[in-house]
Amino acid sequence: MKLEPEMWDALDEICRREQITLHEVCSLVAERHRGNNLTAAMRVFILGYFRVAATEAGHSSAGHGRPSAPRRRPALAVAAD
Repeated sequence: MKLEPEMWDALDEICRREQITLHEVCSLVAERHRGNNLTAAMRVFILGYFRVAATEAGHSSAGHGRPSAPRRRPALAVAAD
């Protein structure tokens, strides 16, 4: 499976937080995904995991969603291709 380094880092973090192995995560995703593209299913899993984990407090501390507040640099940067 070919993933970007950031996706591997995210998977490592998920494994650490959930106290499971990378093999266990991959097996879970492989059992539940539809279609034949496991790499895409893994990206969707990672996105879903962190979307569920996102909180209003986290958004506030990162400066998201407060247009009246002074603009701060976003916590997440998009890498240029």
